[in-house]
Amino acid sequence: MISKLLSGAVLGIDAYPVQVEVDIAFGLPAFNIVGLPDGAIKESRDRVRAAIKNSGYSFPPHRITVNLAPADVKKEGVAFDLPVALGVLTTSGLVNAPSAEGKMFMGELSLDGTVTRIRGALPIAVMARDVGIRQLILPEDNAKEAAVVDGVDVLPVSHLHQVVDLLNGQRTIDPIRVDATESFRNGDRYQEDFSDVHGQEHVKRALEVAAAGGHNMLMVGPPGSGKTMLARRLPSILPDITLEEAIETTKIYSIAGLLDRDKSLISHRVYQSPHHTISDAGLIGGGNVPRPGQISLSHNGVLFLDELPEFKKNVLEVLRQPLEDGAVTIARAATSLTYPASFMLVAAMNPCPCGYLTDPNRECYCSVQAIQRYRSRISGPLMDRMDIHVEVPPVRYKELAYRGPCEGSEQVRNRVNTARTVQIRRFRNGSGHTNGVHCNARMTPVQIKQFCEVNSEGQRLMEMVIDKLGLSARAYTRILKVARTIADLDAEENIRAPHLSEAIQYRTLDRGMG
Repeated sequence: MISKLLSGAVLGIDAYPVQVEVDIAFGLPAFNIVGLPDGAIKESRDRVRAAIKNSGYSFPPHRITVNLAPADVKKEGVAFDLPVALGVLTTSGLVNAPSAEGKMFMGELSLDGTVTRIRGALPIAVMARDVGIRQLILPEDNAKEAAVVDGVDVLPVSHLHQVVDLLNGQRTIDPIRVDATESFRNGDRYQEDFSDVHGQEHVKRALEVAAAGGHNMLMVGPPGSGKTMLARRLPSILPDITLEEAIETTKIYSIAGLLDRDKSLISHRVYQSPHHTISDAGLIGGGNVPRPGQISLSHNGVLFLDELPEFKKNVLEVLRQPLEDGAVTIARAATSLTYPASFMLVAAMNPCPCGYLTDPNRECYCSVQAIQRYRSRISGPLMDRMDIHVEVPPVRYKELAYRGPCEGSEQVRNRVNTARTVQIRRFRNGSGHTNGVHCNARMTPVQIKQFCEVNSEGQRLMEMVIDKLGLSARAYTRILKVARTIADLDAEENIRAPHLSEAIQYRTLDRGMG
Protein backbone atom coordinates (compact mmCIF):
# COMPACT_ATOMS: atom_id res chain seq x y z
CA MET A 1 0.00 0.00 0.00
CA ILE A 2 1.16 3.54 -0.76
CA SER A 3 0.25 6.76 1.01
CA LYS A 4 0.94 10.32 -0.13
CA LEU A 5 1.12 13.43 2.04
CA LEU A 6 2.04 16.97 1.13
CA SER A 7 4.93 18.82 2.74
CA GLY A 8 7.30 21.59 1.70
CA ALA A 9 10.92 22.65 1.51
CA VAL A 10 12.72 25.98 1.34
CA LEU A 11 14.98 27.02 -1.53
CA GLY A 12 16.48 30.46 -1.06
CA ILE A 13 13.80 32.63 0.55
CA ASP A 14 10.95 30.83 -1.18
CA ALA A 15 9.42 27.39 -0.65
CA TYR A 16 8.16 24.66 -2.96
CA PRO A 17 5.81 21.71 -2.36
CA VAL A 18 7.25 18.27 -1.66
CA GLN A 19 5.16 15.10 -1.86
CA VAL A 20 6.07 12.50 0.74
CA GLU A 21 5.29 9.02 -0.66
CA VAL A 22 5.49 6.03 1.66
CA ASP A 23 5.39 2.40 0.50
CA ILE A 24 5.32 -0.61 2.84
CA ALA A 25 6.06 -3.98 1.25
CA PHE A 26 6.69 -7.48 2.51
CA GLY A 27 10.34 -8.43 2.88
CA LEU A 28 13.20 -8.10 5.29
CA PRO A 29 12.69 -5.10 7.63
CA ALA A 30 14.29 -1.98 6.16
CA PHE A 31 13.66 1.76 6.16
CA ASN A 32 14.97 3.69 3.14
CA ILE A 33 14.49 7.34 2.20
CA VAL A 34 15.13 8.40 -1.41
CA GLY A 35 14.72 11.67 -3.33
CA LEU A 36 18.10 13.34 -2.69
CA PRO A 37 17.84 13.61 1.12
CA ASP A 38 20.70 15.10 3.13
CA GLY A 39 22.20 13.56 6.25
CA ALA A 40 19.63 15.05 8.62
CA ILE A 41 16.76 13.57 6.60
CA LYS A 42 18.41 10.15 6.45
CA GLU A 43 18.76 10.22 10.23
CA SER A 44 15.01 10.82 10.51
CA ARG A 45 14.51 7.06 10.08
CA ASP A 46 15.60 6.51 13.68
CA ARG A 47 13.70 9.53 15.01
CA VAL A 48 10.50 8.47 13.24
CA ARG A 49 10.77 4.87 14.43
CA ALA A 50 11.32 5.91 18.06
CA ALA A 51 8.60 8.61 17.95
CA ILE A 52 6.00 6.18 16.60
CA LYS A 53 6.81 3.52 19.21
CA ASN A 54 7.00 5.98 22.13
CA SER A 55 3.66 7.51 21.10
CA GLY A 56 1.94 4.17 21.61
CA TYR A 57 1.69 2.98 17.99
CA SER A 58 3.18 -0.14 16.46
CA PHE A 59 5.96 0.24 13.91
CA PRO A 60 5.52 -2.09 10.91
CA PRO A 61 8.26 -4.77 10.70
CA HIS A 62 8.36 -4.60 6.90
CA ARG A 63 10.30 -2.99 4.07
CA ILE A 64 9.52 0.76 4.10
CA THR A 65 10.46 3.09 1.25
CA VAL A 66 9.97 6.84 1.48
CA ASN A 67 10.27 9.03 -1.61
CA LEU A 68 10.51 12.82 -1.48
CA ALA A 69 9.26 14.19 -4.78
CA PRO A 70 10.49 15.97 -6.85
CA ALA A 71 13.34 13.50 -6.59
CA ASP A 72 15.84 15.58 -8.58
CA VAL A 73 16.03 18.46 -6.06
CA LYS A 74 18.29 18.22 -3.02
CA LYS A 75 16.31 18.20 0.26
CA GLU A 76 17.73 19.22 3.62
CA GLY A 77 16.55 19.78 7.18
CA VAL A 78 14.45 17.96 9.74
CA ALA A 79 10.97 19.22 8.85
CA PHE A 80 9.99 16.01 7.02
CA ASP A 81 9.89 13.93 10.24
CA LEU A 82 6.18 14.54 10.85
CA PRO A 83 4.89 13.79 7.31
CA VAL A 84 7.12 10.68 7.09
CA ALA A 85 5.77 9.36 10.41
CA LEU A 86 2.19 10.09 9.33
CA GLY A 87 2.86 8.36 6.00
CA VAL A 88 4.05 5.24 7.80
CA LEU A 89 0.99 5.25 10.08
CA THR A 90 -1.37 5.91 7.14
CA THR A 91 0.09 3.08 5.08
CA SER A 92 -0.20 0.80 8.13
CA GLY A 93 -3.90 1.63 8.39
CA LEU A 94 -3.64 3.53 11.67
CA VAL A 95 -4.56 6.89 10.12
CA ASN A 96 -7.49 7.74 7.88
CA ALA A 97 -5.87 8.49 4.50
CA PRO A 98 -8.62 10.69 2.90
CA SER A 99 -8.51 13.12 5.83
CA ALA A 100 -4.94 14.15 4.90
CA GLU A 101 -6.07 15.60 1.56
CA GLY A 102 -5.84 19.38 1.30
CA LYS A 103 -3.44 19.56 4.25
CA MET A 104 0.29 20.20 4.46
CA PHE A 105 2.48 18.82 7.24
CA MET A 106 5.81 20.07 8.60
CA GLY A 107 7.63 19.35 11.84
CA GLU A 108 10.63 17.76 13.52
CA LEU A 109 9.96 14.85 15.87
CA SER A 110 11.65 14.19 19.19
CA LEU A 111 12.11 10.58 20.25
CA ASP A 112 9.05 10.83 22.52
CA GLY A 113 6.83 12.07 19.68
CA THR A 114 6.98 15.77 20.53
CA VAL A 115 6.72 18.03 17.47
CA THR A 116 9.47 20.66 17.66
CA ARG A 117 10.34 23.92 15.91
CA ILE A 118 11.49 24.07 12.27
CA ARG A 119 13.06 26.68 10.01
CA GLY A 120 11.28 28.52 7.22
CA ALA A 121 7.68 28.32 8.46
CA LEU A 122 6.76 31.71 6.98
CA PRO A 123 7.85 31.04 3.37
CA ILE A 124 6.22 27.60 3.61
CA ALA A 125 2.94 29.20 4.69
CA VAL A 126 3.14 31.62 1.74
CA MET A 127 3.72 28.69 -0.63
CA ALA A 128 0.86 26.68 0.93
CA ARG A 129 -1.55 29.55 0.31
CA ASP A 130 -0.33 29.99 -3.26
CA VAL A 131 -0.85 26.32 -4.18
CA GLY A 132 -4.34 26.24 -2.64
CA ILE A 133 -3.70 24.33 0.60
CA ARG A 134 -6.55 24.75 3.08
CA GLN A 135 -4.77 23.73 6.29
CA LEU A 136 -1.12 23.81 7.38
CA ILE A 137 -0.13 21.63 10.34
CA LEU A 138 2.97 23.05 12.03
CA PRO A 139 4.79 22.89 15.39
CA GLU A 140 3.23 25.08 18.04
CA ASP A 141 6.40 27.21 18.24
CA ASN A 142 6.07 28.14 14.54
CA ALA A 143 2.33 28.79 14.49
CA LYS A 144 2.35 32.56 15.11
CA GLU A 145 5.00 33.09 12.48
CA ALA A 146 3.05 31.18 9.81
CA ALA A 147 -0.34 32.60 10.80
CA VAL A 148 0.75 36.02 9.51
CA VAL A 149 -0.20 34.71 6.04
CA ASP A 150 -3.88 35.13 5.19
CA GLY A 151 -5.73 32.47 3.21
CA VAL A 152 -4.50 29.32 4.97
CA ASP A 153 -5.51 27.91 8.38
CA VAL A 154 -2.48 27.19 10.57
CA LEU A 155 -3.12 24.37 13.05
CA PRO A 156 -0.56 24.28 15.90
CA VAL A 157 0.44 20.86 17.24
CA SER A 158 2.84 19.77 19.96
CA HIS A 159 2.76 15.95 19.71
CA LEU A 160 2.39 13.26 17.07
CA HIS A 161 -0.73 11.76 18.67
CA GLN A 162 -2.52 15.12 18.30
CA VAL A 163 -2.10 14.95 14.52
CA VAL A 164 -3.16 11.29 14.41
CA ASP A 165 -6.30 12.04 16.43
CA LEU A 166 -7.04 15.03 14.19
CA LEU A 167 -6.84 12.94 11.01
CA ASN A 168 -8.93 10.18 12.56
CA GLY A 169 -11.66 12.63 13.53
CA GLN A 170 -11.13 12.15 17.26
CA ARG A 171 -9.91 15.69 17.93
CA THR A 172 -10.38 19.21 16.60
CA ILE A 173 -7.67 21.87 16.59
CA ASP A 174 -8.60 25.51 16.28
CA PRO A 175 -6.50 27.44 13.79
CA ILE A 176 -4.38 30.19 15.28
CA ARG A 177 -5.21 33.73 14.19
CA VAL A 178 -2.72 36.59 13.88
CA ASP A 179 -3.63 39.99 12.49
CA ALA A 180 -0.51 40.85 10.50
CA THR A 181 -1.41 44.53 10.27
CA GLU A 182 -2.07 44.77 14.01
CA SER A 183 1.07 42.80 14.84
CA PHE A 184 3.04 45.09 12.55
CA ARG A 185 1.53 48.23 14.08
CA ASN A 186 2.21 47.11 17.66
CA GLY A 187 5.68 45.74 16.97
CA ASP A 188 8.93 46.38 18.74
CA ARG A 189 10.26 49.89 19.16
CA TYR A 190 13.88 50.93 19.14
CA GLN A 191 15.68 50.91 22.47
CA GLU A 192 18.42 53.39 21.45
CA ASP A 193 17.50 56.98 20.70
CA PHE A 194 19.33 59.98 19.23
CA SER A 195 18.48 61.98 22.34
CA ASP A 196 21.10 59.88 24.19
CA VAL A 197 23.89 61.36 22.05
CA HIS A 198 25.45 64.63 23.26
CA GLY A 199 27.47 66.68 20.83
CA GLN A 200 28.57 65.41 17.39
CA GLU A 201 25.92 67.54 15.68
CA HIS A 202 27.63 67.40 12.28
CA VAL A 203 27.80 63.58 12.48
CA LYS A 204 24.11 63.43 13.39
CA ARG A 205 23.41 65.59 10.33
CA ALA A 206 25.45 63.21 8.15
CA LEU A 207 23.51 60.23 9.56
CA GLU A 208 20.24 62.01 8.80
CA VAL A 209 21.34 62.57 5.19
CA ALA A 210 22.47 58.94 4.92
CA ALA A 211 19.13 57.68 6.31
CA ALA A 212 17.08 59.94 4.04
CA GLY A 213 18.81 58.76 0.86
CA GLY A 214 19.86 55.22 1.83
CA HIS A 215 23.53 56.16 1.45
CA ASN A 216 26.48 54.09 2.65
CA MET A 217 28.58 55.88 5.24
CA LEU A 218 32.08 55.73 6.73
CA MET A 219 32.91 57.33 10.09
CA VAL A 220 36.55 58.09 10.90
CA GLY A 221 37.67 59.08 14.37
CA PRO A 222 39.76 58.15 17.41
CA PRO A 223 38.68 55.47 19.91
CA GLY A 224 35.90 56.58 22.24
CA SER A 225 34.56 59.34 20.01
CA GLY A 226 31.13 57.65 19.74
CA LYS A 227 31.22 55.99 16.31
CA THR A 228 29.62 52.74 17.48
CA MET A 229 27.11 54.56 19.68
CA LEU A 230 25.96 56.65 16.73
CA ALA A 231 25.77 53.66 14.38
CA ARG A 232 23.59 51.69 16.82
CA ARG A 233 21.06 54.54 16.74
CA LEU A 234 20.90 54.80 12.97
CA PRO A 235 18.02 52.26 12.58
CA SER A 236 15.88 54.47 14.83
CA ILE A 237 15.94 57.30 12.26
CA LEU A 238 15.53 55.19 9.14
CA PRO A 239 12.19 55.47 7.30
CA ASP A 240 9.37 53.45 8.86
CA ILE A 241 9.49 49.87 7.64
CA THR A 242 6.58 48.83 5.43
CA LEU A 243 4.54 45.65 5.91
CA GLU A 244 6.00 44.16 2.71
CA GLU A 245 9.55 44.87 3.91
CA ALA A 246 8.73 43.41 7.34
CA ILE A 247 7.45 40.16 5.79
CA GLU A 248 10.49 39.88 3.51
CA THR A 249 12.87 40.45 6.43
CA THR A 250 10.97 37.97 8.59
CA LYS A 251 11.28 35.36 5.82
CA ILE A 252 15.07 35.59 5.95
CA TYR A 253 15.19 35.29 9.74
CA SER A 254 12.74 32.40 9.58
CA ILE A 255 14.95 30.52 7.11
CA ALA A 256 18.01 31.19 9.27
CA GLY A 257 16.18 29.96 12.38
CA LEU A 258 16.74 33.29 14.15
CA LEU A 259 13.14 34.41 14.63
CA ASP A 260 12.06 34.68 18.27
CA ARG A 261 9.40 32.16 19.28
CA ASP A 262 7.03 34.85 20.54
CA LYS A 263 7.34 37.05 17.44
CA SER A 264 5.17 36.71 14.40
CA LEU A 265 6.80 39.56 12.48
CA ILE A 266 9.96 41.66 12.53
CA SER A 267 8.47 45.13 12.58
CA HIS A 268 11.60 47.26 12.86
CA ARG A 269 14.75 47.98 10.87
CA VAL A 270 17.34 45.31 11.65
CA TYR A 271 20.92 45.99 12.70
CA GLN A 272 23.82 43.58 12.29
CA SER A 273 27.37 44.18 13.50
CA PRO A 274 29.65 41.19 12.75
CA HIS A 275 33.10 40.92 14.34
CA HIS A 276 36.07 41.70 12.11
CA THR A 277 37.20 38.03 12.28
CA ILE A 278 34.16 36.94 10.21
CA SER A 279 34.80 34.88 7.06
CA ASP A 280 33.53 35.73 3.60
CA ALA A 281 31.06 32.82 3.83
CA GLY A 282 29.78 34.15 7.15
CA LEU A 283 29.27 37.57 5.62
CA ILE A 284 27.59 36.71 2.32
CA GLY A 285 26.26 33.25 3.23
CA GLY A 286 27.41 29.76 2.42
CA GLY A 287 27.30 26.04 3.11
CA ASN A 288 26.54 23.00 0.98
CA VAL A 289 22.98 24.28 0.84
CA PRO A 290 23.69 28.02 1.10
CA ARG A 291 22.32 29.80 4.15
CA PRO A 292 21.84 33.59 4.37
CA GLY A 293 24.83 35.49 5.72
CA GLN A 294 25.12 38.72 7.67
CA ILE A 295 24.42 40.92 4.66
CA SER A 296 21.10 39.17 4.01
CA LEU A 297 20.25 39.33 7.72
CA SER A 298 20.77 43.10 7.33
CA HIS A 299 18.22 43.30 4.49
CA ASN A 300 16.08 46.45 4.79
CA GLY A 301 18.30 47.56 7.67
CA VAL A 302 21.89 48.41 8.62
CA LEU A 303 25.12 46.43 8.36
CA PHE A 304 27.73 48.01 10.62
CA LEU A 305 31.40 47.09 10.20
CA ASP A 306 33.44 48.40 13.11
CA GLU A 307 37.23 48.64 12.74
CA LEU A 308 36.86 48.36 8.96
CA PRO A 309 40.60 47.97 8.10
CA GLU A 310 40.81 44.96 10.45
CA PHE A 311 38.49 42.91 8.23
CA LYS A 312 40.23 40.54 5.83
CA LYS A 313 40.59 42.02 2.37
CA ASN A 314 38.77 39.15 0.63
CA VAL A 315 35.86 39.60 3.06
CA LEU A 316 35.52 43.29 2.22
CA GLU A 317 35.75 42.69 -1.51
CA VAL A 318 32.72 40.36 -1.53
CA LEU A 319 30.63 43.35 -0.47
CA ARG A 320 31.03 45.12 -3.79
CA GLN A 321 28.49 43.12 -5.81
CA PRO A 322 25.70 43.12 -3.16
CA LEU A 323 26.15 46.86 -2.65
CA GLU A 324 25.48 47.45 -6.33
CA ASP A 325 22.78 44.83 -6.95
CA GLY A 326 20.90 44.69 -3.64
CA ALA A 327 21.11 40.89 -3.74
CA VAL A 328 23.75 38.20 -3.38
CA THR A 329 24.01 35.06 -5.48
CA ILE A 330 25.74 32.06 -3.91
CA ALA A 331 26.75 29.40 -6.44
CA ARG A 332 27.50 25.83 -5.43
CA ALA A 333 27.91 22.62 -7.43
CA ALA A 334 24.45 21.42 -6.39
CA THR A 335 22.54 24.68 -6.62
CA SER A 336 22.71 28.44 -7.03
CA LEU A 337 20.63 30.61 -4.71
CA THR A 338 19.95 34.34 -4.61
CA TYR A 339 19.19 36.08 -1.31
CA PRO A 340 18.05 39.71 -1.01
CA ALA A 341 20.70 42.03 0.45
CA SER A 342 19.45 45.60 0.19
CA PHE A 343 21.09 47.22 3.19
CA MET A 344 22.82 50.39 4.31
CA LEU A 345 26.51 49.82 4.89
CA VAL A 346 27.89 51.88 7.77
CA ALA A 347 31.53 51.44 8.71
CA ALA A 348 33.88 52.92 11.29
CA MET A 349 37.66 53.13 11.41
CA ASN A 350 40.45 54.89 13.23
CA PRO A 351 42.41 57.53 11.29
CA CYS A 352 45.67 55.63 11.86
CA PRO A 353 46.90 52.35 13.45
CA CYS A 354 47.15 53.86 16.96
CA GLY A 355 43.91 55.78 16.48
CA TYR A 356 45.01 59.22 17.66
CA LEU A 357 46.05 61.02 14.46
CA THR A 358 43.14 63.49 14.66
CA ASP A 359 42.89 63.59 18.46
CA PRO A 360 43.87 67.06 19.72
CA ASN A 361 44.66 65.74 23.20
CA ARG A 362 46.84 62.75 22.35
CA GLU A 363 49.93 62.47 20.23
CA CYS A 364 50.13 60.06 17.30
CA TYR A 365 53.41 58.22 16.78
CA CYS A 366 52.45 56.45 13.54
CA SER A 367 54.73 57.00 10.54
CA VAL A 368 53.34 58.22 7.22
CA GLN A 369 54.06 54.80 5.71
CA ALA A 370 52.19 53.04 8.54
CA ILE A 371 49.18 55.30 8.04
CA GLN A 372 49.20 54.67 4.28
CA ARG A 373 49.43 50.89 4.79
CA TYR A 374 46.58 51.03 7.29
CA ARG A 375 44.27 52.92 4.96
CA SER A 376 45.27 50.88 1.90
CA ARG A 377 43.62 47.84 3.48
CA ILE A 378 40.39 49.33 2.13
CA SER A 379 40.40 49.14 -1.65
CA GLY A 380 39.60 52.12 -3.84
CA PRO A 381 36.51 50.47 -5.41
CA LEU A 382 35.03 49.78 -1.97
CA MET A 383 35.84 53.30 -0.76
CA ASP A 384 34.13 54.73 -3.85
CA ARG A 385 30.95 52.92 -2.79
CA MET A 386 30.89 54.82 0.51
CA ASP A 387 28.75 57.85 -0.34
CA ILE A 388 29.53 59.73 2.86
CA HIS A 389 32.83 60.03 4.74
CA VAL A 390 32.63 61.97 7.99
CA GLU A 391 35.20 62.69 10.67
CA VAL A 392 34.11 62.01 14.25
CA PRO A 393 36.19 64.06 16.72
CA PRO A 394 36.44 63.40 20.46
CA VAL A 395 33.53 64.81 22.46
CA ARG A 396 34.36 67.79 24.68
CA TYR A 397 33.52 67.79 28.38
CA LYS A 398 31.03 70.65 28.02
CA GLU A 399 29.02 68.55 25.55
CA LEU A 400 29.21 65.42 27.70
CA ALA A 401 28.04 67.33 30.80
CA TYR A 402 25.14 69.01 28.98
CA ARG A 403 21.82 68.08 30.63
CA GLY A 404 19.45 69.98 28.37
CA PRO A 405 17.09 68.36 25.86
CA CYS A 406 18.54 66.82 22.69
CA GLU A 407 16.60 66.13 19.51
CA GLY A 408 15.19 62.61 19.59
CA SER A 409 15.01 59.97 16.89
CA GLU A 410 11.31 60.54 16.24
CA GLN A 411 11.80 64.14 15.11
CA VAL A 412 14.68 63.16 12.83
CA ARG A 413 12.74 60.18 11.47
CA ASN A 414 9.81 62.42 10.56
CA ARG A 415 12.09 64.53 8.35
CA VAL A 416 13.61 61.38 6.86
CA ASN A 417 10.16 59.95 6.11
CA THR A 418 9.16 63.16 4.35
CA ALA A 419 12.30 63.15 2.19
CA ARG A 420 11.92 59.45 1.35
CA THR A 421 8.27 59.99 0.35
CA VAL A 422 9.41 62.68 -2.10
CA GLN A 423 11.93 60.24 -3.58
CA ILE A 424 9.48 57.39 -4.02
CA ARG A 425 7.01 59.74 -5.68
CA ARG A 426 9.75 60.96 -8.01
CA PHE A 427 10.83 57.47 -9.07
CA ARG A 428 7.34 56.15 -9.79
CA ASN A 429 6.79 55.53 -13.49
CA GLY A 430 3.51 55.92 -15.38
CA SER A 431 2.18 52.63 -13.99
CA GLY A 432 2.94 53.61 -10.40
CA HIS A 433 5.94 51.28 -9.91
CA THR A 434 9.41 52.32 -8.77
CA ASN A 435 11.16 49.34 -10.44
CA GLY A 436 13.12 48.64 -7.27
CA VAL A 437 14.43 52.21 -6.88
CA HIS A 438 13.09 53.56 -3.60
CA CYS A 439 15.85 55.97 -2.53
CA ASN A 440 18.42 58.28 -4.07
CA ALA A 441 21.31 55.91 -3.39
CA ARG A 442 19.76 53.40 -5.83
CA MET A 443 19.33 55.82 -8.72
CA THR A 444 20.34 54.52 -12.14
CA PRO A 445 22.56 56.57 -14.49
CA VAL A 446 19.46 57.57 -16.48
CA GLN A 447 17.74 58.79 -13.30
CA ILE A 448 20.85 60.68 -12.17
CA LYS A 449 20.87 62.53 -15.49
CA GLN A 450 17.14 63.23 -15.16
CA PHE A 451 16.86 64.23 -11.50
CA CYS A 452 20.32 65.59 -10.60
CA GLU A 453 20.66 68.53 -12.93
CA VAL A 454 23.15 71.13 -11.70
CA ASN A 455 23.07 74.85 -12.58
CA SER A 456 26.07 76.74 -13.93
CA GLU A 457 27.30 77.73 -10.47
CA GLY A 458 27.15 74.13 -9.32
CA GLN A 459 28.94 72.95 -12.47
CA ARG A 460 31.84 75.33 -11.83
CA LEU A 461 32.06 74.10 -8.24
CA MET A 462 32.06 70.44 -9.32
CA GLU A 463 34.67 71.07 -12.01
CA MET A 464 37.01 72.67 -9.50
CA VAL A 465 36.55 69.85 -6.98
CA ILE A 466 36.95 67.03 -9.49
CA ASP A 467 40.15 68.51 -10.92
CA LYS A 468 41.62 69.28 -7.49
CA LEU A 469 40.81 65.99 -5.75
CA GLY A 470 41.04 63.71 -8.78
CA LEU A 471 37.78 61.98 -7.93
CA SER A 472 36.63 58.92 -9.86
CA ALA A 473 33.50 58.89 -11.99
CA ARG A 474 31.78 56.81 -9.31
CA ALA A 475 32.68 59.36 -6.61
CA TYR A 476 31.26 62.12 -8.84
CA THR A 477 27.90 60.35 -9.12
CA ARG A 478 27.90 59.70 -5.36
CA ILE A 479 28.26 63.43 -4.72
CA LEU A 480 25.32 64.13 -7.02
CA LYS A 481 23.17 61.52 -5.25
CA VAL A 482 24.00 62.90 -1.80
CA ALA A 483 23.34 66.46 -2.99
CA ARG A 484 19.94 65.32 -4.32
CA THR A 485 19.14 63.93 -0.85
CA ILE A 486 20.20 67.14 0.90
CA ALA A 487 17.95 69.09 -1.48
CA ASP A 488 15.08 66.72 -0.65
CA LEU A 489 15.59 67.30 3.08
CA ASP A 490 15.43 71.03 2.37
CA ALA A 491 12.27 70.53 0.28
CA GLU A 492 14.06 71.98 -2.76
CA GLU A 493 13.13 70.91 -6.26
CA ASN A 494 16.55 71.76 -7.72
CA ILE A 495 20.07 71.04 -6.51
CA ARG A 496 21.81 74.26 -5.58
CA ALA A 497 25.44 75.09 -4.80
CA PRO A 498 25.02 74.81 -0.96
CA HIS A 499 23.68 71.27 -1.40
CA LEU A 500 26.69 70.36 -3.51
CA SER A 501 29.06 72.00 -1.04
CA GLU A 502 27.69 69.93 1.83
CA ALA A 503 27.86 66.74 -0.25
CA ILE A 504 31.49 67.50 -1.12
CA GLN A 505 32.26 67.97 2.58
CA TYR A 506 31.20 64.37 3.07
CA ARG A 507 34.24 63.11 1.09
CA THR A 508 36.74 63.39 3.96
CA LEU A 509 39.10 60.68 2.79
CA ASP A 510 39.28 62.17 -0.70
CA ARG A 511 40.57 65.41 0.82
CA GLY A 512 42.96 63.69 3.20
CA MET A 513 43.08 63.97 6.98
CA GLY A 514 45.57 64.88 9.63
